[in-house]
Amino acid sequence: MSGKVVAAAIVGIVVLGIIMGVSFGAAIMGFYNTAVKMENGIKAQYEQNKNNYDNYFKKLKETAQVPELYTGDMRKLYGEVMAGRYGSQGSRAMFQWIKEHNPTIDATLYKKVQDVIESGRNSFEADQKMLIDKKLQYDNYRQTFPNNAIAGFLGFPKINLDEYAIVTSEETEDAFKTKKSEPLKLR
Repeated sequence: MSGKVVAAAIVGIVVLGIIMGVSFGAAIMGFYNTAVKMENGIKAQYEQNKNNYDNYFKKLKETAQVPELYTGDMRKLYGEVMAGRYGSQGSRAMFQWIKEHNPTIDATLYKKVQDVIESGRNSFEADQKMLIDKKLQYDNYRQTFPNNAIAGFLGFPKINLDEYAIVTSEETEDAFKTKKSEPLKLR
């Protein structure tokens, strides 16, 4: 009987060891797979930020050309209207009783440029926030116990997280270095 108890105990210990080994292996695989997905998400979000930024500036440049083209066309048209109305030498009359309606530049063209700027900035800010959030989630995931031990063992992070920083400006960087910010001067 004691031989059967010892054999059962040995089998139980071996089975328990196998279960613990499988559980430990599953935990490591789970951590690895999640960390890879998170790093890939950071890289993909960074690419989306570049895509959004590029699209924004192309749209802005294209939209900003419209008022310039419109103004040029208006100058040409106005010159032709005046020459047609008064001749190439202009009016030589001493008095003219004409109510003129001169062409004007449509201000909605400039409003459209402002709208493109605002919507582009808002969209880019949303993508920047998403990148910040993805990095925060990844840092929290890999830096908390016991994941920090597994991360070190498996060599995470495998990407240089500094390469995936948000896009900012010199003014912002200077303000955060000096801890001072001046009001924006429009003129």
